[in-house]
Amino acid sequence: MTEQKTSTAWLTGAGLRPTRQRALLAELLVGDGKDRHVTAESLFEAAKKSGEQVSLATVYNTLRAFCNAGLMHEITVDGTKSYFDTNTSEHPHFFWEDTGELTDASRERMEIVNLPDAPAEAEIASVDVVIRLRRT
Repeated sequence: MTEQKTSTAWLTGAGLRPTRQRALLAELLVGDGKDRHVTAESLFEAAKKSGEQVSLATVYNTLRAFCNAGLMHEITVDGTKSYFDTNTSEHPHFFWEDTGELTDASRERMEIVNLPDAPAEAEIASVDVVIRLRRT
């Protein structure tokens, strides 16, 4: 995020009603103005540590609502694990195989060229780039 916003402003700016649970999770995600890559499980654990009662199902549903409202992007790694990113600009990611961490990668030198044509009944909505890293 380029400017720090309160969690309530973040939600209402996207047309979402700031329920208590949404506001709690939004505060954990953007309360300090820094971008985050979280899994539903890691956000659930952070909520528990804050002393709030929230179910894992509520966390999943809330993350989906945040994605549908354009507040976050979902990045799937290996088709099995989803990460949710508060940085909604198009950018590549590093996936650290040893820790399971997802981090932003610089897009300065990256060029995506010669994409295949989409089928006649479709258009390319976005291109996700996840670069897998292994420590040496």
